[in-house]
Amino acid sequence: MSNSLFSKEMQDQLKELKGQLSKGRDTVSPDGDDGKPTEPVSLLTQKQVKRTVKQMDSEHIDDDKVLFMQAMHGVNQLDDKNVRSPANAAKAKKPDAATLSKRAAAQGGEASDLGAGLSDMQALLNPVAGEAYLSYKNPTLQNKIFTQLKQGKLRWYDAVDIHGCTIEEARVAMTQLLSQAKQNNETSVKIVHGKGSEAILKTCINGWLRQLPEVLAFCSAPPKDGGNGAVLVLLKKTKTDAE
Repeated sequence: MSNSLFSKEMQDQLKELKGQLSKGRDTVSPDGDDGKPTEPVSLLTQKQVKRTVKQMDSEHIDDDKVLFMQAMHGVNQLDDKNVRSPANAAKAKKPDAATLSKRAAAQGGEASDLGAGLSDMQALLNPVAGEAYLSYKNPTLQNKIFTQLKQGKLRWYDAVDIHGCTIEEARVAMTQLLSQAKQNNETSVKIVHGKGSEAILKTCINGWLRQLPEVLAFCSAPPKDGGNGAVLVLLKKTKTDAE
């Protein structure tokens, strides 16, 4: 039958088994004699029978399983990105630019006020090259301290990497970083802006920092801190009530 669950080979083996069993019965003498069969009968061995049954069972697949296998054909398992592996958990990093941007948008307040008056146009009107060394000093800052900043001798407390950010995201991330430093009374931070062929973010950072009265100085970082792809920023010290 065409719709049989068994293959043609299995059906032939069943026929052969049935025929041999029947043949074994027919060889007994019609006179009731207990004599031996007139001709040798080569019945299937026990191992052959078990193997035949096992093969037939392997071909018997439930219809529901067949439908499920057909429906899942070509489907690949996807990794669950919501599950944090122990390896990733061990690599805890500082908040990136996107995280800082979200925090700033949610918190508002001082972080938003810090960058409220920044002009993107003013920053972009003074483009800088990717390999350019950035340097700025407020006239009130002592040259000795500025030299220490350029030499990387002043400890920076926190940093943010704005690689891949839009101008808006970069501005929010920068102002959030500076706001946090001000709240924690930290005077030095690092901003990693990268270089790039057009150095748009580097140009923006250079222009924005010059517009902020909280910034006393900034310069491109020494090689160990990112070189010309990052800037070290010196901020005014927050006045306490005791002062």
